[in-house]
Amino acid sequence: MSLVAVHQVSMAQETESFRFTLQEAIDFALENNQSVKNAKLEEEIADKQVGEILADGLPQVNANANLLHNYKIQQTVIENENGFPDPTAPDGTPIPFGLGIPYTSGFDFALTQMVFDGSFFIGLEAAKTFTQLSKKDHIKTKIDIAEAVSKAYFGVLVNVERLTLVERNYSRLDSLLQETQVMYNNGFAEKIDVNRVKVQFNNAKVEMDNYQQIVDLSRSLLKFQMGLKPNTPLELTTEIQAIDFDFELTKNFSYENRIEYAQMNIQKELNDLDIKNVRMKYYPKIDLVANYGRNTGNTSLGDVFSDDWFGAGAIGLRATMPIFDGLRKRRQVQQRQLKGQQIDYSLNLLKNNIDVEIEQALTTYNRQIEMMQAQQENMGLSEEVYEVAKIKYAEGVGSNIEVIDADATFKQSQINYYNALYDALISKIDLQKAYGILL
Repeated sequence: MSLVAVHQVSMAQETESFRFTLQEAIDFALENNQSVKNAKLEEEIADKQVGEILADGLPQVNANANLLHNYKIQQTVIENENGFPDPTAPDGTPIPFGLGIPYTSGFDFALTQMVFDGSFFIGLEAAKTFTQLSKKDHIKTKIDIAEAVSKAYFGVLVNVERLTLVERNYSRLDSLLQETQVMYNNGFAEKIDVNRVKVQFNNAKVEMDNYQQIVDLSRSLLKFQMGLKPNTPLELTTEIQAIDFDFELTKNFSYENRIEYAQMNIQKELNDLDIKNVRMKYYPKIDLVANYGRNTGNTSLGDVFSDDWFGAGAIGLRATMPIFDGLRKRRQVQQRQLKGQQIDYSLNLLKNNIDVEIEQALTTYNRQIEMMQAQQENMGLSEEVYEVAKIKYAEGVGSNIEVIDADATFKQSQINYYNALYDALISKIDLQKAYGILL
């Protein structure tokens, strides 16, 4: 994405108001969350690594050129024979003889083409398998982001409902305070009755301010998880009453549904390929080699390029056969075999953990649903008690304390219900993740 496009997206987030359902918020996060973007880049990097390894199987061509001043020519000692190289010396005398010329130049081209290398083909297969692992890592990141966004989204919804309740409680206590004040002015209530209601009223006002901050913080957390700027206007369109707790879990659960299990299986496959790769190093490597070059020389630098150039070239096969490496490869194979056993143990442990996680998540979910339903019923009953206490007090057959106690009980039942509702929503997400059906 260009800098101009990035700037345009940034400006759009500052001015545009976003409206999201829960699924739309998850979809947006899967495109804009920084962790997801990094995971996608890791997947692309893995793809490029396959091409990097594949390049080793293509022709390798190199060019070399040199210009040398042989300021001290190496001397070779030979036996003088028939006056050569020194006519004045007797035969059999060791004579130093310089082979070379002060200035030389040359260039050559060399080509190498792999014919057979078992490690190359295993490495290429391993690179492709590693790409699959990167894709699984990408999916794992998406699942984690979907979980985080869902929980943050539910957090905003529940906190907004809590704030609405606090505002209603504040309005209700405001009305009760005014009614009690009128009754006090008319001699039907005592000053202490007014004070009791006023204490509750002041507490409700502080609580309302606190919950407004909680709503703002939970909304900021959701924006962060989605990849939105903190100052971006955000509206949630999914209503909390519309969230369905009735969903069918798959009866034929497979461990492959869990991304962690799939990741570990790929790790096992990579380890098996690593063993094959080490064993392939016992086989010879065969390359096609070819080179061609030209060189020249002279006694002066100025004339080094003016004389004739002499060509030389060769083509053939080169084989490299390992004979003995001190049992290094054997020890490497043994290490990887032991690592394979570790992976097997880890797979069994993971399966057991998944079984326990599913059992715990299912138990927690059922318990939270029952608790939410019980708290919902309690909220309705406490509201009825409050309304009756308020009517009795207005008709002079009840006490102010009874109304305040009923109001406190009603408010607490509301808090308990929305706490239970939030816990039920979170347990739903945990259960879906445990079954591997969150994304």
